[in-house]
Amino acid sequence: MKYYDPRADVLFKKIFGRNEDLTISFLNAMLPLEGDGRVQTIKYLQPEELPIIPELKNSIVDVLCVDINGRTFVVEMQMYWTSYFKRRILFNAAKMYVTQIEKGENYDALMPVYGLNIVNDIFDSTSEDYYHRYKMCEQSNPEKTIDGIELFFFELPKFKPKNFSEKKMQFLWLKFLTEINEKTVNVDPALFESPEITKALDICTYLTQEEILGYDMYWDAVSTAKTLASGKFKDGMDIGLEKGEKIGLVKGRAEGRTEQLVESIKNLISAGFDFDKAVEMLKVPSDQIPELKRLVFNS
Repeated sequence: MKYYDPRADVLFKKIFGRNEDLTISFLNAMLPLEGDGRVQTIKYLQPEELPIIPELKNSIVDVLCVDINGRTFVVEMQMYWTSYFKRRILFNAAKMYVTQIEKGENYDALMPVYGLNIVNDIFDSTSEDYYHRYKMCEQSNPEKTIDGIELFFFELPKFKPKNFSEKKMQFLWLKFLTEINEKTVNVDPALFESPEITKALDICTYLTQEEILGYDMYWDAVSTAKTLASGKFKDGMDIGLEKGEKIGLVKGRAEGRTEQLVESIKNLISAGFDFDKAVEMLKVPSDQIPELKRLVFNS
């Protein structure tokens, strides 16, 4: 049986953005929620319910939901780490926190926001821990905290499967995210012990033609971001031309460059870079930047 990689944008959203039971299981497994604090029910927030900020409209979270207690959960899967991703995560969580109440309303109505981030990269080489929890605290006494926003990061490359009974579901969900892909031949029987993960595995076996197109485009964007960051191409603009020719977007050299540069910039923004960093990596001439910015944010 063929499996698709659940880390891909289209599939991650299909698993956790459409199946409440899977999202509830995932949140309870990955976050330190105990007893009555565990998630019981959720409601997905639709795009039209989100505050719109034009220049950050491409900074869309993978899964956004609230539970019956009013807590907000912002879930993101990131294949490639950049410092911009950490800022985007904080921005999205803060945005969800401050938009809970209208001007003049009581601050007591504010409920916690949890940012859960799965990262397929290593961003903290000083530690072997794959789990990182951030919250606001008093520097000399970390036990003194200001509640409101908490951010959680899981570095998938550091996760080493081993047998342990504590946090069993966290262990199984991490195995699912690190072991299931297009090369998978034999699935660990332990994953089938969970009805939720069994359901997620089943979702990974089928994509529509439209979803396959999005799946392939996502991996292409990840590859482009990594290649540009590594500096393997001597001229970022040539990448836009080559890719434009490959997918049939070029109607002439100049037009092909422009169209694919727009797509490359959007892909880099989706991968965690901001617009200024994207055009810098692509080595875009300064006189072309204003027009490209217009096309990127108005298309």
